[in-house]
Amino acid sequence: MYETTDAFTKYLPEEYSGLVKYVQVNGRTKIALKNTISEYIPNPTFNKVAPPGAQELEFRLKNPSSKTQVRPGDKEMAPPPKYIESPPAFFNPADRLELMNELSIDRAMMWPTLASLLEERLADDPRATHAIVTALNRWMHEHWTFNYEDRIFPTPVITLPIVDEAIRELEWVLERGARAILIRPAPVPDYRGQRRSFALPEYDRFWKVVQDSGVVVGLHASDDGFVRYLNEWEGRSGEYTPFKAAPSPFSALVSAEYRSIKDVVYSIIGHGLATRFPDIRFVPVENGSAWARPLVQNLKKVYARSPEIFPEDPLVALRRSIYIHPFHEEDVLGLVEVIGADRVIFGSDYPHPEGLFDPVTFVDELKSLSKEDQAKIMGGNLASIMGVDPAKGALAPA
Repeated sequence: MYETTDAFTKYLPEEYSGLVKYVQVNGRTKIALKNTISEYIPNPTFNKVAPPGAQELEFRLKNPSSKTQVRPGDKEMAPPPKYIESPPAFFNPADRLELMNELSIDRAMMWPTLASLLEERLADDPRATHAIVTALNRWMHEHWTFNYEDRIFPTPVITLPIVDEAIRELEWVLERGARAILIRPAPVPDYRGQRRSFALPEYDRFWKVVQDSGVVVGLHASDDGFVRYLNEWEGRSGEYTPFKAAPSPFSALVSAEYRSIKDVVYSIIGHGLATRFPDIRFVPVENGSAWARPLVQNLKKVYARSPEIFPEDPLVALRRSIYIHPFHEEDVLGLVEVIGADRVIFGSDYPHPEGLFDPVTFVDELKSLSKEDQAKIMGGNLASIMGVDPAKGALAPA
């Protein structure tokens, strides 16, 4: 989803008035948090955006050998414009359902877009972080609900700096039907300016509620603070700007390894969270999958050398607790080989430009698999962990 400009402010308490502002800079609207302008999202109003799947279209049209066979029902490829006026379907669930019907999409897990900048830019103020995330969730529930006609499942954000507040917010969204939540895949800031993993036992009170509820934990790509380390290596300062070119080959090389999400998964396993709460299902989303094979190789190597330091075989924990969404341009079949078809989840990133312009064509990457495995990846796996009946497109009984 693309958030409307009141998404962070409509339900923000009066004491935080001015925390979020939309300001004009050289004729362009920008978002500012605590009076610091962010370039994280070039146009935070989303009134004009790059077309869905623009990057995929440009690549395929420039590389004829990469085009897959056009099948009945596929959208026709054409050179994309630089930008489009955003249609209502990008902003509300009723119009989105009509678009989903056109795209042959039965159900969608829906993620916020601009929200991914919040937590890092408020890392020095835990209470403000909780206040703005709470405001966002109130807007999301009013505007989208957390379960729209059993077909659209928006993901409220849970931030973790203050555990009691996190539990309170989790219980609020669960009471209103949330089937998945978004946890930023990054260390959690505290009042002292320090950060630590959410997989440490001090968060177990929170994870107990998560496990008892059965809610899916989405680890959607966000500003995870990793640019702080890149800045140290490069002797510069500045925020993470995902839609701009890497500032140097060094940054491009390091970022290509997906170290952030790999470290998060290492922590979930290595700090014992997956073992203490074996029924929680974690889903790294829009973090790619190129990190999975080297991660598995390292788990095998370290466990073979020092099995006594692990609470259980880390590969057992990985294959029980982690479901992975690969980018369409990656080696999807290789990922299936590494973790199994029942742990791979299709995602389109629609309507972002780096996603798929015709989402269901993702199945073309799976044509060598059995129909059963294709069905698992294209919806069955996610439906299962969310408690959705894949045959009927409705919530299964608890």
